[in-house]
Amino acid sequence: MLRHHRLPTIRDMISAQQREVRCDLVRQAEKLALSRPDQPLSISDICRTLAVSERTLRKAFIKSHGVPPCRHLRMLRLSHAREALLAADRKLTTVTKVAAAFGFGELGRFSVEYRKAFGESPSQTLDGKIPTCRIGADRDVSVIRGPNLHGAASGSDIN
Repeated sequence: MLRHHRLPTIRDMISAQQREVRCDLVRQAEKLALSRPDQPLSISDICRTLAVSERTLRKAFIKSHGVPPCRHLRMLRLSHAREALLAADRKLTTVTKVAAAFGFGELGRFSVEYRKAFGESPSQTLDGKIPTCRIGADRDVSVIRGPNLHGAASGSDIN
């Protein structure tokens, strides 16, 4: 049986090039945003550095991640803060130090966003405590939540 392979059209090639440019732009913005996590750059600063308009950057992030750059980059810093809390020694660091190191100046807001994203408080992560929920009369099941870069908690709560 003969199979006919469709040759790429000009439109396909342009679309592939646009995807590649968009992905490269998003990667550059992420790298730039994480280069100094303690001093988060504004979207305007990122656009100026990358020589693109805010509209172009926004469209690239929405097509790549489904969210605007400010939300994605904030969640990226939040994820890095989580990694730091997981790796930290409770005796040598605090949630406040980690939050500040990743540019979160308002500790209350950081804690709320952190709990929303990961289903536990930053101090629980630092303590190494994994939240548990009850299933049945005598079984505990740990709820392990990973980062959800779209801002909602992943995993499901079972009551």
